[in-house]
Amino acid sequence: MSDHDEDRAAGWRFETQQIHAGAAPDPVTHARATPIYQTTSYVFDDAQHAQDLFALAQPGNIYTRIMNPTQAVVEERIAALEGGTGALLVASGQSASTFAVLNIAQAGDHIVSSSSIYGGTYNLFKYTLAKLGIQTTFVEDQDDPEAWARAVRPNTKLLFAETIGNPRINILDIRAVADVAHEAGVPLIVDSTIATPYLIRPFEHGADIVVHSATKFLGGHGTVIGGLVVDGGRFPWSEHAERFPGLTTPDPSYHGVTYAEAAGDGLAYITKARVQLLRDLGASIAPASAWQLIQGIETLSLRIERHVQNAQAVAEWLDAHEDIANVYYAGLPSSPWYAAANRYAPRGVGAVLSFELKGGWTPGARSSTRCSCSATWRTSATCGASSSTRRRPPTRSSRPSSS
Repeated sequence: MSDHDEDRAAGWRFETQQIHAGAAPDPVTHARATPIYQTTSYVFDDAQHAQDLFALAQPGNIYTRIMNPTQAVVEERIAALEGGTGALLVASGQSASTFAVLNIAQAGDHIVSSSSIYGGTYNLFKYTLAKLGIQTTFVEDQDDPEAWARAVRPNTKLLFAETIGNPRINILDIRAVADVAHEAGVPLIVDSTIATPYLIRPFEHGADIVVHSATKFLGGHGTVIGGLVVDGGRFPWSEHAERFPGLTTPDPSYHGVTYAEAAGDGLAYITKARVQLLRDLGASIAPASAWQLIQGIETLSLRIERHVQNAQAVAEWLDAHEDIANVYYAGLPSSPWYAAANRYAPRGVGAVLSFELKGGWTPGARSSTRCSCSATWRTSATCGASSSTRRRPPTRSSRPSSS
């Protein structure tokens, strides 16, 4: 988009941005819809043009492993919807979480995370990052700002949490945790997959980086895998140069570029993630997959509104059922996070909920709560598509549990 288009898009409502932000008619064919740019590479005008692109002196496409015009539409659109300065689209949500951490943490460093997170992320932090020399302290009570503050060490590089926790559906007090992070001189990174930017815009509450599993509600149809890292552009990396040398000192692997100087603090983080991490780790998304995500994002607000209506109805039904011990859904007045939900997510708390049966659960057990419409409710290891799914978290993708 041109600077004029970006200025105009800034005044658009969410529903308009989800259709138009980042897109423009094809300059050659004048096609209205964004094409699938199915190419590996791009033609440079001359040697100087190539040199300027690689030196980050001029914007443009270099190689599809790190950038692609179809991919760029998704990135610009989600950055606009979140209110960020830039975004990076990668192969999966797990790639996005990995990149978000590795972009500023390395062997010998430490991170702090809520324990109330998606099981795949929990395993990534507890086991895989530990093998890379990055230690994680998990905060068991994410509602306690002092617990976050106590977990911070001199080598801590970031705080991490989910805006709406999976599977407890607990609402993060984003502002309180962001204040702890900023007092310590580190960014707050949040996973906002369940919320999407339609329900919560974390940057407005102090978060610095947002990650999404685009596989879920952004894609919306269960047909494409993808992930996003979004830069809020507000964290002052240059003021914390000693803590973040990867952003504030020359990168010998990329022509000696210092990202905070070349891109400014507002884009240093996302620029490094693209030209260093995506280049080296190669978690690239296919142009066709990026195009599928565009189709999903165009209807995001409409789908989320109906998702919330349906989830609220199911939660209220379960809450009144005699066989149900607990329902975890912050849209219920009985939820301990109901007030936080009204503050941070007034449009609703998403389409994921959890519940416990009275007397517990045993393999093969049946209950009067068994869904009578089993032809439409399927057991599956994902969520966010137009069809309903169910699963027992301890046996699938949520955090390992003995309960």
